[in-house]
Amino acid sequence: MAARWLTVRCRLCLPLSDRRAGPFGQASSCRFYSGSATLPKAEGADVTGIEEVVIPKRKTWDKVAILQALASTVNRDTTAAPYTFQDDPYLIPTSSLESRLFLLAKKSGEKAAKFIINSHPKYFQKDIAEPHIPCLMPEYFEPQIEDISEAALKERITLKKVKASVDMFDQLLQAGTTVSLETTNSLLDLLCYYGDQEPSTDYHFQQSEKSKELEEATEENHEKSKKKAGHQFGVTWRAKNNAERIFALMPEKNAHSYCTMIRGMVKHRAPVQALNLYTELLNNRLRADIHTFNALIEATAMTNEKLEEKWNNILELLKQIVAQKMKPNLQTFNTILKCLRRFYAFGKVPALQTLREMKAFGIEPSLATYHYIIQLFYHYDNPSKGSSLVIYDIMNELTGKKFSPQDPDDDMFFQSAMRACSSLRDLELAYQVHGLLNTGDNRKFIGPDHRRNFYYSKFFSLLCLMEQIDVTLKWYKDLIPSVFLPHSQTLIDLLQALDVANRLEMIPQIWKDSKEYGHTFRNDLKEEILMLMARDRHPAELQVAFADCAADIKSTYESQDARQTAPDWPANALNCIAVLFLRAGRIQEAWKMLGLFRKHNKIPRNELLNEFMDSAKASSSPTQAIEIVQLASAFSLPVCEGLSRRLVADFAISQEQKEALGNLTASTSDSNSESDSDINEGK
Repeated sequence: MAARWLTVRCRLCLPLSDRRAGPFGQASSCRFYSGSATLPKAEGADVTGIEEVVIPKRKTWDKVAILQALASTVNRDTTAAPYTFQDDPYLIPTSSLESRLFLLAKKSGEKAAKFIINSHPKYFQKDIAEPHIPCLMPEYFEPQIEDISEAALKERITLKKVKASVDMFDQLLQAGTTVSLETTNSLLDLLCYYGDQEPSTDYHFQQSEKSKELEEATEENHEKSKKKAGHQFGVTWRAKNNAERIFALMPEKNAHSYCTMIRGMVKHRAPVQALNLYTELLNNRLRADIHTFNALIEATAMTNEKLEEKWNNILELLKQIVAQKMKPNLQTFNTILKCLRRFYAFGKVPALQTLREMKAFGIEPSLATYHYIIQLFYHYDNPSKGSSLVIYDIMNELTGKKFSPQDPDDDMFFQSAMRACSSLRDLELAYQVHGLLNTGDNRKFIGPDHRRNFYYSKFFSLLCLMEQIDVTLKWYKDLIPSVFLPHSQTLIDLLQALDVANRLEMIPQIWKDSKEYGHTFRNDLKEEILMLMARDRHPAELQVAFADCAADIKSTYESQDARQTAPDWPANALNCIAVLFLRAGRIQEAWKMLGLFRKHNKIPRNELLNEFMDSAKASSSPTQAIEIVQLASAFSLPVCEGLSRRLVADFAISQEQKEALGNLTASTSDSNSESDSDINEGK
């Protein structure tokens, strides 16, 4: 009875409109709080207070929300190859060259598969992907409407058939059919976007590659490279092309028609024609949209005027935007900053003014915005003293922020920021940039493979230069090879850091890693390793390890000789390997190295010959000592006379050997005097 009374009492406490009956007619749960007056008390109910239960609205989750949640629980495996290369273990690249070939082969395979799917769509109708992935399904490129009509023209425009669309438009005009303004504008959009040329199946991929090539040519300021890149990779605007012809034939033109033509001309590098057409637009009392103004700003910077005149023209365009009561967008300011990069020192003050104006409009800068500013103030590796504080202000503003893609150049920020850190030799700033990269999903802005390698190479080289060796080695294990594959210069920087910290015992391991990363035949790296190992004497155990490493390097030179038609051993490598063999007690191998000096006509160092003489003395072998003197005499070395005196003083030699030794010394003296006289005559 008590339980039934409590149930009735609880049901009386809620108004009828607020009751939510369960599947069996029972009310939903409610909470009692003393002193709460949120609901009116039911008559006859002894209740202190009731709080209404509010059921939240249903949340719509993203289709990959579960995958994102699972991914957030897993950290990066520092021992695994990058995810892009995790295919067949045999195919995992071990060098930067192999990684590039891997990516090119992978892209080529994707394009081949796409070609087969689109060529035979009837065999690929089954959709097994859940959720649906449209890009994996075949695309239909063949028009279905055969008759001459505006609908057929629209279909060909949708299928991006440039030539077929132009032919259909001409046939409609010949038949006396009037094409609507909307359809004609769509045709202009197609022609201006593709530059009146038929797009290839991989157009978007090619365009991204072309834009990067043109960007690099512009940044390096090589006029020849820029012209070559524009000719080879860009589609230039041809005079009296189909776009201009159709535009001239239009009986009626609106603002969209002019804006499309202007943006097409700027896209395909015809800035003068674009500015002239904008003047015609103003004469016809039409208004351009903000995207067209962005293109006009870019066209103004492309003209052959002085920098000050270009900036004044850009300001005039901005005044026209204000006069037409339009609000600039992010691309407007980014386009201005992108153009100011080419103004060098003149563009620094306008760039800061542009950034302040951008914030005054309430527009949040993107990563590309700061990329342009860094490129302007830190041009290449020669930052000026007055501009050294700009990047610090930028990083203080960006620290802890998460970014989303807003500009095509957003993925270039971290590359330019790390280049500036490397130029300034500021490790703390580099740590700050790297921390921003690891904030949220900012890692997605690291860019393609070659940019990622550039970023981490600069970062790791700065670590080798400025950081403690234990921390550097920790970064080495964390980044290589799970994040990037090092170049030979990166390993040379690490070797120099080991030299400064007196940790040369790590050299054999670095050589083992360098072979794994495809640097077996890098002579600069091998000579650096040999020089560090042979420069000083070390404990016996370490000398044995160094000699093993030197023998391995020697084998690479021998295999390299077999592959080359004209083999050539560096003199430094021969000297260092011979010294390392002597110090490790591998006498026979060391003496074999002397024969290589004769074979490759390389001059041994005086220190090496003295160490060989010490070895001959230790083994009481006058024959070996005479061989050393003969080698020095063959190259007419000044040290030959001193070696001869040591031979006579330290070894018991026969009269015959003494006479032969005297002849060697005399010939060496004559050759030295002749060379001295030649030098004096030359003077």
